[in-house]
Parts: sequence; structure tokens; C-alpha cells
Amino acid sequence: NPVTNLAFSVARPSAVSLVVYDLLGRNVATLVNKHLPAGDFDVQWRGLDSKGRIVPSGIYIARLVTPENSKSIKMLLLN
Repeated sequence: NPVTNLAFSVARPSAVSLVVYDLLGRNVATLVNKHLPAGDFDVQWRGLDSKGRIVPSGIYIARLVTPENSKSIKMLLLN
């Protein structure tokens, strides 16, 4: 199934952004863009773009950004 669970923790309440990009750096889907309390979170990406369309199989980058840190991971989507 083209579903990916992205788990992350927030050490203290802060603004959080979690965005999926294609390899050309284009924003495919914004999964989180809000202030979150401290805690553990799990977000699903179902292989859809921001307009709800299925994206093609390929490599995507998920980028998590907080005021203190940023992290990117590579994901392989197979439809």
C-alpha cells in the first residue's frame, strides 16, 4: 500500500512543519504546518499531493522543521 507513517517527537511546544518534496524540490504535500504541544506524533502520507491526486511512484523527501532542528528522510513510493 502506498502509505507511509512518519513518526516524530516534539521536545517542547513549538511550530512544526512536515512537508513532502519531489526530487526537484517542489512541494508535493504539506502534512503538518502548525504549533504542536510537546509529545510524540504519527502522521500518515497516503501518496497524495496537496490537491488529493495520486502522485507517481518515485523517490520523495520528507522534511521536518522546528525552530530548534530540521531533518530530512528519503522515501520510496511504489503505487
